[in-house]
Amino acid sequence: MRDGFIALVQEYFPTADYIAGVATAGIPHGAILADHLNLPFIYVRSKPKEHGLNNTIEGDLKHGSRVLVVEDTISTGGSSLKAVADLRAAGAEVIGMVAIYKYGFEETKQRFEDEGVVLKTLTNYDFLIRTAIADGYISKDEIETLNAWRANPKEWK
Repeated sequence: MRDGFIALVQEYFPTADYIAGVATAGIPHGAILADHLNLPFIYVRSKPKEHGLNNTIEGDLKHGSRVLVVEDTISTGGSSLKAVADLRAAGAEVIGMVAIYKYGFEETKQRFEDEGVVLKTLTNYDFLIRTAIADGYISKDEIETLNAWRANPKEWK
């Protein structure tokens, strides 16, 4: 994964000044990436700590810095885009986000577009399904069910 993230950074986000992990699953991946790229690492909590400085952002973020956000999985994008909003509120320029996996829900794609956040992932739902079919893990008949879920996961039964 580290090498995949490095390739994404080099191709799409070479101007990053900071790497920011989204708590909690984005933290280890972001820390490893930042260490390899020799960039400062920060992380973003979903809510402020109840004691101390009440920060959502942990680390020494310089105003105006270009920040690349790291996540593990993108489903609805809610927590990821909240982290982006918190970073922007702190004066960061969020240049994009990398993640291991995304489901590719249309609603999520639109949310990222609306927020002006470029998202690049190592893999996605479409690739997972194609691979599962090719490996015989699922049948072509099961695709309809999987595609119906993906089209409307909130109301799928």
